[in-house]
Amino acid sequence: MPDKQLFERLYAEIEKAIVGKRDVVEKVLVTLLAQGHLLIEDYPGMAKTLLASSFAQALDLEFRRVQFTPDLLPSDITGGYIYDPKIGDFKLRKGPIFTNILLSDEINRAPPKTQSALLEAMQERQVTIDGSTFALNEPFMVVATLNPIELEGTYPLPEAQLDRFLMKVKMGYPSFEEEKMILRKRIERRADKPIINKVVSRDEILALQRAVEDVYVDESILEYIVKLVAATRRLKEVEVGVSPRGAEALMKASRALAFIRGRKYVIPDDVKELAVPVLAHRLVLRVESAIRGFTSEELVKQVLEKTEVPREVRD
Repeated sequence: MPDKQLFERLYAEIEKAIVGKRDVVEKVLVTLLAQGHLLIEDYPGMAKTLLASSFAQALDLEFRRVQFTPDLLPSDITGGYIYDPKIGDFKLRKGPIFTNILLSDEINRAPPKTQSALLEAMQERQVTIDGSTFALNEPFMVVATLNPIELEGTYPLPEAQLDRFLMKVKMGYPSFEEEKMILRKRIERRADKPIINKVVSRDEILALQRAVEDVYVDESILEYIVKLVAATRRLKEVEVGVSPRGAEALMKASRALAFIRGRKYVIPDDVKELAVPVLAHRLVLRVESAIRGFTSEELVKQVLEKTEVPREVRD
């Protein structure tokens, strides 16, 4: 059975740094256990980087951060061969992508050519440098951030890139009491950076990822997921609906959520809870729909309301 106490210890450790965001912290864990990648969209100063680095510390994983800029090159991420005069030959210099958790900060500030350097890594978990292919470390997760208020000097993420993120989340502002708690914690620790202790080892994370693969998904749940994604393709406000990769992502995320909450089987509520963060960013709205104020999140919620929920699920 999944160890719920283990996850509670993990949450408690990360909440030394991240206050009042249990739902976001849980979604990061869902993404990791589902072997996916996470896109975080929010304003500056919302602790996006702190969230990713705290997770890496609590999970005893290697963490690297890349600040995406207009002059960033693909080789700045993947690495490349450089001439070493000591040996008289070219030597591989591995880039920051050879890590466990890669924070791609403000990913939309780099041009599409550089953004695409992540495609192979995110899908195949490998990179190709000058014709040679190298496997990435396991586990491997990209956590990318977007700033929604600055459009000048940015490049929209292509649909192929967006489709490779398991889910997209927003941090959101803390409540009044939560913001007071943030200040109180800073006074108590007498330093900007919180100390996060290791809770889980790398090998344990890999074992948890394998265990998620044993979570049962009833035929009725599979049909429910397929009906949801198919409904997004029929929306008149949508140019392109959710891809089959999106359907698979919703199933994988639902299994991970069920596992974290101590179940060996998926229930409809798992699917309903994750449908918006997993599916909404994959929709391409018609131009007139966007002008009229429709949002992807609202459209996915409409689909959820109109799609029949399975009543009987075998555990």
